[in-house]
Order: sequence, then structure tokens, then C-alpha cells
Amino acid sequence: MLRGKPYLQQISLNRDKVPSFDAYPFSIPAIKNLDTLTFHPDITFLVGENGSGKSTLMEAIALGLDFSPEGGTKNFQLSSANDLSPLHEYLRISRSYLKPTDHYFLRAESFYNVATYMDEIGYLGGYGGKSLHALSHGEAFMALLTIKLRGDGLYIFDEPEAALSPNRQLQALRAIYDLVKDGSQFIIATHSPILLSYPGAKIVQLDPNGLSEVKYEDTEHYSVTKMFLNNHKGMLHHLLEEEG
Repeated sequence: MLRGKPYLQQISLNRDKVPSFDAYPFSIPAIKNLDTLTFHPDITFLVGENGSGKSTLMEAIALGLDFSPEGGTKNFQLSSANDLSPLHEYLRISRSYLKPTDHYFLRAESFYNVATYMDEIGYLGGYGGKSLHALSHGEAFMALLTIKLRGDGLYIFDEPEAALSPNRQLQALRAIYDLVKDGSQFIIATHSPILLSYPGAKIVQLDPNGLSEVKYEDTEHYSVTKMFLNNHKGMLHHLLEEEG
């Protein structure tokens, strides 16, 4: 492990400054029960059902680190959204004395906007010299992982698997491994049981009870996928069985 990692050590909610825990986003159970979240030096995964607060928390972390709400590097400042959560204003962020030399915030839902901006300013060298719009979504993301990101970085990824086939997810896992070996730290929100399998990673589950660290095999992503693959015919019969 690189001395000085994790670059992002922990976040804490300034609970005494929250105007109301009955108002969004503080009414989300995982946010309402947030005290301090400590990050792994290499990879921390955030998991949970849709609506559990993963993307809200990821956005707040990214904004607290001075990223654009649309994503990209810290030099990239573009915001087309007018519905940003104020959560980042209530977070205390603890960082290492060692600063990363590379930064990136990947937001799957707005990666298209980042690609468009790259075309407009003519900055394509960092992505292999091709317009990201000339690539498939998965190819563009792999170009980001294998060409753009240089290592010794802090990388915030919100649902990167949205663009990736299972085979591409395996390739992404290897690329992430190489970047970690090169001194990087990742915070990743995901639904992918493939990405979650990264050895030694910290997995934090967001649910109605708050936030808790869980083992890979105890995640719903692992158990449901395993159950389905082991008995897909039986599960499909149960799910699709006509009433009566």
C-alpha cells in the first residue's frame, strides 16, 4: 500500500447543521443515519437498491472534492443540471497529506455530455485521439480507463457498469487493478457482482437502516445472481408463471 493512501480518508455529516432530516436529501435513510464513512486505501464500493442514496452520496463527495457535477477531470467544469442536492455543503471531508496527481469523476448518466464537451474543445488526445461519440459507450469507457487515467489518482465512479458487457466488466476489473497498483484509489457505486468481486475491497451497503460494511458473499448482488444462474429455469417459472 502506498504511504499516504487513502487520499480520501473519510467523510462525516455535519449533523448539527442539517436544517431538517425530514427534507430531501437528508430524509433518505442512509443519509439520515450517516455519521462517518471511512474509505479503503484502494477501493470502496457503495451498494444498495435504486433510491437508496448511492448517487446522491457520490455526487456530494464529488462536489466536495471540487469536481463538476457532470463529471470529468477537475479542469472540466460543466453543469447542465439544476437539481443538485445540497448534501455536499454539509459534509466534512478528511484527506491525506499526500495529494493524488490525477482525478476523475465518472457519472454514467452524464458521460455523453462530457464526450460532447471534449469534441467541442477539440481535446481528444487523452482518450486515444478519437471522438468519444465515434466509439460505443463501452469502448469510450474503456478508453477512459486504459488511456485517460494515468495512475496515482483519485477516481469517483457512479455505476460504470452501465456501459459494459460482462466481458468488458472483466476487462475493466483488470484495468482498475492496474491503476490501483499504480497508486490509485477508487470510490465506486455499482450494481455489478463482477466489479464487486475485487479482492480485498471495502463494500458499504446503503439501506433503510443506514450504512454498514458487508462481505461480498452477503450482498444481494451476489446472492441473487448466484441463485438465478444456479436455477434460472426454476426462477423464471416462478416469476413468469401465469396467475392460477
